[in-house]
Amino acid sequence: MDITVDNPHNIKSTEIIVGIPSYKEADNIAYPTDVASRGLIEHFPGKKAVIINVDNNSPDGTRKAFMNTPTKIPKIYISTPPKVKGKGNNFHNLFRAAVELNAKAIIVVDADLKSITPSWIRYLGEPLMGRFDYVTPIYVRHKYDGTITNHIAYPLLRTLYGLRVRQPIGGDFGFSGKLARAFLSEKLWNDKIANFGIDIWMTTIAIARQFNICQAFLGTPKIHKAKDPAADLSKMFTQVVSTLFDFMLDFEYLWETTNESRPSSIYGFGLGVDEKPPAINVNTDTLFKNFLSGFDKYGKLWKKIIPLPEYTEIEKHRHVKNKDQFYYHSRLWARILFNFAIAYKNNKVDRNKILEALIPFYHSRILSYVNRTKNLDTREAEEYLENIARVFEAEKYYLIERWYESTPGKKILV
Repeated sequence: MDITVDNPHNIKSTEIIVGIPSYKEADNIAYPTDVASRGLIEHFPGKKAVIINVDNNSPDGTRKAFMNTPTKIPKIYISTPPKVKGKGNNFHNLFRAAVELNAKAIIVVDADLKSITPSWIRYLGEPLMGRFDYVTPIYVRHKYDGTITNHIAYPLLRTLYGLRVRQPIGGDFGFSGKLARAFLSEKLWNDKIANFGIDIWMTTIAIARQFNICQAFLGTPKIHKAKDPAADLSKMFTQVVSTLFDFMLDFEYLWETTNESRPSSIYGFGLGVDEKPPAINVNTDTLFKNFLSGFDKYGKLWKKIIPLPEYTEIEKHRHVKNKDQFYYHSRLWARILFNFAIAYKNNKVDRNKILEALIPFYHSRILSYVNRTKNLDTREAEEYLENIARVFEAEKYYLIERWYESTPGKKILV
C-alpha cells in the first residue's frame, strides 16, 4: 500500500508518539494538536517526542490544518492512498510508524476532541513508562453518549474475558511499542477492523494476549462530536459487534473458563468532575418505530435465532402503545445478544444479515435504557450501567449452555 509521508524534520527515532487519526477534520484537528504539543512539553520535557496525524487523504485540508498548527514538538503527516479509508487503516500506519521509530509509548487521541487538556497526555503516557502496555480512559460521558460501549462492548467484553475496561472503544488510548509490534503480527485483520472495528480489536487483543492493562482518570469529560444513538450508526454498529463476535470464536478457549470479572489497575486520582458534558438529545420516536418495524422485516429470522421462551417475552413488547413506557429487563437484553452471537457462530444464515437484524433490538435496548434513566443524573446512570454489567455476568451460564448445544461432544466447562 503506497502511503504518503510528510516528515519535514526528518525524524528517525523517538520515545513518545501522540497519534491523531482523522478523516475530514480540518476544522477540529488544530486544537488537539496544540494541546498534545503542550502536554508533551509540560509532562515529558526530557523525552524525544513527535505528533503524527494518520489520515485518510482528507479532501478538506486536514493535512494543511495539522501541519500549519504552531507546535514546539515536530510533526509527521501520514496518509493512506486516496481510495483507502478507515480508522483501522490509519491505526495500522501508526503501528508501523511506532515500530520504525522505535517508540516506547504511543498515545492516541481523537481529532474532534474539544475537552482534551495537557494532563490527558500525562495520564495516558506515564503508565507506559512503567510496567503497563495498554491504557484506556476513564472520563465522564453523557449518559446517552457511547451507547454501543455501554450496552454491548463493555458488558460483553467484561463478561467474556473477566477484566473491567470501562471504555474499550473510547477512542483515546495509550499503548507500548511492544504492543504495537504485537498488533502488527496479529492474523485477524479484515475490512471491519480496518474501519470502526479497530478500537475493540485493540482492546480485546491486549486482554487476550495478557498484556499489562490499566485505566487512567483523565479528569475532564469527553466532549466531541457526539451522535444521537437513534441516528444511522449501522456501519459502526455492525463492525464493532462483528469484531466482538469474531473474537468469541477465536478466543473461546479463554472465555469459556472465565467465571467472574475483576477490576483492572487504575492510574491517577478519581477526584470527581464538576464540569458536565453537553446534553445529547435522543430521538425516541425513531428508536420505537425501528423496533416495531423489525418484526415485519426480520420476524422470521428472529424466530430462528432466539429461543421460544425469550421470543415470547419479546413479542409482549410489540404491543406497547406508549413509547415512554417501553422497558424490558437487562436479563432479556443479555440473552438476545448472546443468541445473536450463537447464530453468528453457527453461520447458517448470512452473518451480515444477522448483524443487520440485531439493530432493531439495539434500538429497543437504548429506548428501554432512556426511559429508565431519564430522571437519573450521571453518577446514578453509571451505577445503573454497572448493574447491567453484573446482570450480563450472571447470565453467562446461559451463553455457555446455548453456545455448546450445537457442538456435539463438547464438554461444558462453566
